[in-house]
Amino acid sequence: MQVTDKDRELIALLGQNARMPVATLAKRLSLSRTTVQARLERLEREGVISGYGVRLSETYLSGLIRAHVLITIAPKALSAVTASLGAIPEVTTLHSVSGTFDLIAIVAAPSISELDQLIDEIGTIDGVERTLSSIILSTRISR
Repeated sequence: MQVTDKDRELIALLGQNARMPVATLAKRLSLSRTTVQARLERLEREGVISGYGVRLSETYLSGLIRAHVLITIAPKALSAVTASLGAIPEVTTLHSVSGTFDLIAIVAAPSISELDQLIDEIGTIDGVERTLSSIILSTRISR
């Protein structure tokens, strides 16, 4: 899978706005529309681009209380804990990490009380030994 500098530029533009028309992408990349369309199709076919998603507005996100929940799990409980966390819609991202904790879950809830309940729910999952939470005050960079 070969990704060129122009491919990276294309991916960055799509990261800003996945709905940007091919003609606009072509103009910004100084390429023909046909070339950009072919690059998109190749990146999709090769699995570099696996889909397109929704980026929520800062206005909407500012209404949510978000937190990082660091999770220590019992030995051999990773798949069960991952499945349980995957079933919770408020868990927006889950990372495996090295260090003292095994996982970091990014969670979002509309209020502090709902966030508190969510963190309690995570703590009661079979295989979760302990959690440590930090509320996100603001996001300085998001790409």
